[in-house]
Amino acid sequence: MAETSARIPEKGAAPDAHLRFAASTVIAAIVAATIYLARPVLIPLALAIVLAFALAPIVAVLRRLHIGHTVSVLLTALFAVAVIGALIIFIGSQLAHLAADLPRYQHTISQKIHAVEQSAKSNGAIGHASALLENMNSEISASPPQAAPAAKGAVHVLAPRERVFSPIPVVVESQNATPIQIIGNIVKPLLEPLATAGIAIIFVVFILLQKEDLRDRFIWMVCGGDLQRAKTALDDGAERLSRYLLTQTVLNTLFGTIIGTGLWLIGLPQPWLWGLVAGILRFVPYVGVPLAALTPLVLSLAVGSGWSMMFWTIALYFILEPVMGQLIEPFAYGRSVGLSPVAVVVAATFWTWAWGPVGLLLSTPLTLCFAVLGRHVERLRFLDVLLGNRPPLAHEESVYLRILSGDPDEAARLAESYLKDHTLCDYYDVALKALVLAQGDLERGALDDGHSAEFRLMIEALIQNLADHEDVDPGRRAVTAANRPPEKTYTNDTLPPGWRERPVLCVIGRGPLDEAATLLLVHLLERRGIGTRIIGAEEASAARIADLDPAGIRFICLSYLETRSGAHAHYLMRRLRRRIPEAGAIAGFWGLSDDNSRFLDAFGTTEAEVVTTFGEAVTSIMTAIDSPPARLTDVQGDTARASHLSEAAA
Repeated sequence: MAETSARIPEKGAAPDAHLRFAASTVIAAIVAATIYLARPVLIPLALAIVLAFALAPIVAVLRRLHIGHTVSVLLTALFAVAVIGALIIFIGSQLAHLAADLPRYQHTISQKIHAVEQSAKSNGAIGHASALLENMNSEISASPPQAAPAAKGAVHVLAPRERVFSPIPVVVESQNATPIQIIGNIVKPLLEPLATAGIAIIFVVFILLQKEDLRDRFIWMVCGGDLQRAKTALDDGAERLSRYLLTQTVLNTLFGTIIGTGLWLIGLPQPWLWGLVAGILRFVPYVGVPLAALTPLVLSLAVGSGWSMMFWTIALYFILEPVMGQLIEPFAYGRSVGLSPVAVVVAATFWTWAWGPVGLLLSTPLTLCFAVLGRHVERLRFLDVLLGNRPPLAHEESVYLRILSGDPDEAARLAESYLKDHTLCDYYDVALKALVLAQGDLERGALDDGHSAEFRLMIEALIQNLADHEDVDPGRRAVTAANRPPEKTYTNDTLPPGWRERPVLCVIGRGPLDEAATLLLVHLLERRGIGTRIIGAEEASAARIADLDPAGIRFICLSYLETRSGAHAHYLMRRLRRRIPEAGAIAGFWGLSDDNSRFLDAFGTTEAEVVTTFGEAVTSIMTAIDSPPARLTDVQGDTARASHLSEAAA
């Protein structure tokens, strides 16, 4: 009956999961449709939010100069309008100069196309292919043969294809447009972008004026009573977006300046126009620079008499962009803005579909805002997973997946990436947590016992792949656990007497994965010059403990992944301590958690120290090596006291 009642929730779990998935899909579709249909309102609002983040530092500077808040906001808005207007006027004047020279450029391009055609015809293979295509075209377009004249008096009925319709002449009459019509034709295409820009400026002014009030309303909406988390989200979002906009603006200005200077040296007309266009379009991820380079490339064909100007233009754009993106930007940003590269591409596609070119320009700032919300708002955590650049899985989960897939080389590649800022001991503690996850799956039946041998082989292959790894300089390491063992390696000359053979006895527990965990610990100890011996728990059983050779053993270490083996480990350690009374001892319970720590407290106080990480285990063993043997000191003290008592009695 209990078994039946335990299974009832499992039967209802699948419909609940399907219902949640369906509800999430419907909500996502509604949100996407709203973003698309409400773009006349949302585009100016999004532009205003991005501009407000960009202009907020200017307002703060004016406020420090003891200028009133309202005046500071108005001056900042006027400054933004002046800059945008100056850019529009500059671009318009440059395009007007370019339009005046278009007939001359068209003649140059026609000459180059004609030269390419002549060169193609003179080439053997290309010329033959061109002649063949021309012959085929003439055969296809040739008129059908004329039919024989009909006999006199015969009536000839034309087939539908033979009927000839006389062409109807079409006469285009131009009408003189009035000045009002001319002005309307010019202004009409500009009305929508001008209206969008005007609404955005109004939004910017109100956002900057009501910044504190809007912040309080946002905190009330998303915090759920946690004011500290909401404030952290706002500060993090403002800091990330402001840093991104400021840094990207500086870098794009530098990029546009270099492009303009380079095109001026090459001799291209209006070089500063193309430099400005390159700086603006570089805000568009991935496709901005190719779009900016398209018009200068076509213009280089029209201006130069040869082909060298085009090749110099190509080299300027497509050499400078990788240098900026791969060398200068990582140094300038210091750390990533927190977005996944795949998320940037997907977001650019979505926002371009929803809002057109404006969406493409705003895709990265908007995606960054959503990623920050997902990082700090619990209900939106999925946004951080989808858009952020932080790994969605913990390190131990990634290692566990590689072990499950049976790919030790991929696991080693992941390990080498982690070891750039961590020690080998840190990584082996991560691998140990992966084995704890595997042990949990074995205990609940998700894995069968046959996987234990595969896990051991995977761990052996991983150890071989990392056998030549050298730990990085401690100054370059990330901050890791405080129980990291000291950076020290022993040799036969530095080891104390009695520790120079194989002084550490590692006893494998009775779990299916305990051997794999023990192999990792043994590798760590042997890399530090500490010899080890490995035995199974059955070799220290009550029936076989007398056969264990205690010679040279100075330290005992039990290795258990199963936390349910406390009683077994208790009696096993007791037998080992009776057999090797002078040895130090620790018990490694690698899967220990807060839920069962009380159960093992008695073990730690009566038999040996309990450790849960390899760092703690290595530290305990190295402390025993570097410390004088307490048991030997006690014996010497007892001998001295006995001698003193004998002398007193005499």
